[in-house]
Amino acid sequence: MTLSNPFRKLTRFLPCYSFTALLLVHLLLHWGLPAYSQSVPAPPSPPAPPAIALKTELVVLPVRISDANGDFVSGLSVDNFRVYDDGRLQRISLFEREDTPVTVGLIVDHSRSMGPMLAEVATAIVSFAQSSHPQDEMFVMAFNDHVSLEMPGGTPFTHDPAELARAVSAISAGGGTALYDAVYEGLNHLQLALKDKKALIIVSDGADNASQHKYADVLALARRSQTVIYSIGLVGAPNQEADRKVLQRLCHDTGGIAFFPEARQSVVSVSARIAHALREQYTLGFAPDKSGNDHSFRKIAVRVTAPGRGKIRVQTRPGYEKPVNLGKRPS
Repeated sequence: MTLSNPFRKLTRFLPCYSFTALLLVHLLLHWGLPAYSQSVPAPPSPPAPPAIALKTELVVLPVRISDANGDFVSGLSVDNFRVYDDGRLQRISLFEREDTPVTVGLIVDHSRSMGPMLAEVATAIVSFAQSSHPQDEMFVMAFNDHVSLEMPGGTPFTHDPAELARAVSAISAGGGTALYDAVYEGLNHLQLALKDKKALIIVSDGADNASQHKYADVLALARRSQTVIYSIGLVGAPNQEADRKVLQRLCHDTGGIAFFPEARQSVVSVSARIAHALREQYTLGFAPDKSGNDHSFRKIAVRVTAPGRGKIRVQTRPGYEKPVNLGKRPS
């Protein structure tokens, strides 16, 4: 074999290498040494950012329009309504005028003084459930010195009138009145609701005397959760005027109504009035702008023009704070 000149020159410096090794060097020199490269796996790509579901937080307003006689004014369209958020006209992005389902928490006083009335309250709740929308979801929160969710089988809601009545009768009356704690826990429980419309109905004969929470705590949570509060105040004695004012304030500040049955009225008839008030509503919604403090209170004004309907009254919530990001139950 005749070695090429490069190989012959190389052998002068490598006298101890074997012929096989020298031949290998020759082949590499003769054919050219390809550039050496090692296949290095590319660094893993950063994980794709999770898909962000952009959900517009609507401020949902249940609005009741009544005439001079207190009767519901039906047949209005979205064009009849104007909604103002802190004085700024809003675009109405949700409008429903049919009877829509609602989540209702029944906050029932079980303090000692309520003992003689609980049987009638249970009957009233049965009547209320029977008068409500078939898809309404409800729960019973009982309170005296303490607050307890009285629901069968650990279910968060039911529409069964019998189950609701049993929940009212589940504990006996006794102790004091932790009204604010009960309303606060009821508002928290409403975070499991699937419905846009939410309401609490308080049945009580007295003002708070045993709560850890204050009125300001309850009002702030009610405004964030967009809950309307109604009440049936079983108070009649002159020395209970302060008790009336507590219930009136809770309802007024959230857009609800406080009822105080007189001797000739029954709790059952008042509960039926509340059921009708919840069903005879328009539902409006708008997406609030991002200006201002997220936790500042914003005033709402709803203006209605209804030619030919006479003098009308508009009832809705007076305002809101930034809505709570409500946890949803799996459907």
